[in-house]
Amino acid sequence: MTGAPTFASRSVPVHLLRGLVGFGALAASVLLLPVTGAWSLLLAPVGLLALRGCPMCWTVGLVQTVSRGRLRRSCTAGRCEVTVAARTSPTQG
Repeated sequence: MTGAPTFASRSVPVHLLRGLVGFGALAASVLLLPVTGAWSLLLAPVGLLALRGCPMCWTVGLVQTVSRGRLRRSCTAGRCEVTVAARTSPTQG
């Protein structure tokens, strides 16, 4: 399925940084309510944008980012399977 949505990032550290920003903004939007009032709710869309929609989307993206290049999915004759990709040795030049 080539048109499948992907939530993966370029690398695991980039994805974890997105999670830190996203979850941090969501938490701050709620925790700052007593201090700043409704203005703190402006942080909620920032958090959702960083998480690409929802915390579950971020989690799926983390799994996709970690497994990128390590797992291969192939479908033939209506039967799909996931296999571990063959490791390539680094070229010596």
